[in-house]
Amino acid sequence: MKQVAWITGASSGIGEELCKQLSAKGMTIVLSARNEEKLHELRRQLPDSEKHLVMPLDLENTSDINDKAKYVIDSLGQVDFVYHCGGLSQRAEAWETGLEVDRRIMEINYFGTVALTKAVLPYMQARKSGHIIAISSIAGKFGFYLRSAYSASKHALHGFFESLSLEEAKNNIKVTIACPGKINTPISLSALGKDGKSHGVMDHNQETGMPVDECVRQLLKAVDRNKREVLIGNKEIKAVTLKRFLPKLFWKIIAKQSAT
Repeated sequence: MKQVAWITGASSGIGEELCKQLSAKGMTIVLSARNEEKLHELRRQLPDSEKHLVMPLDLENTSDINDKAKYVIDSLGQVDFVYHCGGLSQRAEAWETGLEVDRRIMEINYFGTVALTKAVLPYMQARKSGHIIAISSIAGKFGFYLRSAYSASKHALHGFFESLSLEEAKNNIKVTIACPGKINTPISLSALGKDGKSHGVMDHNQETGMPVDECVRQLLKAVDRNKREVLIGNKEIKAVTLKRFLPKLFWKIIAKQSAT
């Protein structure tokens, strides 16, 4: 039986590219995001399009997530991989960001991701097999300008999935946390401002970032090697190592970096 990958955030960016590269390898894809029309459009572009499943999903409202997971299992028989790519970024200073914006980002990036994980986990436990991939960020390794809520949500993912990795080793369930840096995706367009409205600008850091197809190639290589964590990007990912070994220099350099 062919392997099944459930991908959130499948309508754009890293999620969309994962759908393309994994389907090209023969994998069956469950495409999830809020925009059902875009998901169907992407599905039609994939090899053997009829074998893939569109499952609309709003990570901000996961009250029916267990029903969705059961439908996927009933339809395809299994879920071998879950790629958590869905999420929202931020472009506002902490002091001016309404608390409702902090809560929304945390609901989508953290609680929505956790909800789907907990819905799929029993099926993986029963099969003693599975691999869960959480797309964090280098902002999950250190805070940065205009990203207080976003960075907090990504830090939370690290705590959850590192714990899950230890707990589920007995069930042969693997966990990989991916920390992309500057990647050429439209993430800045939908990033939330202080009032909760979309930023609507393609930031320079995204425009000049690593091509998304290269990012996904590196991610899939890390998953194949069962890596617990992988940093993906260009020179910006060196900041993680710098913070660990030369923290004083790190803070001096990071303070001079452009927020966008």
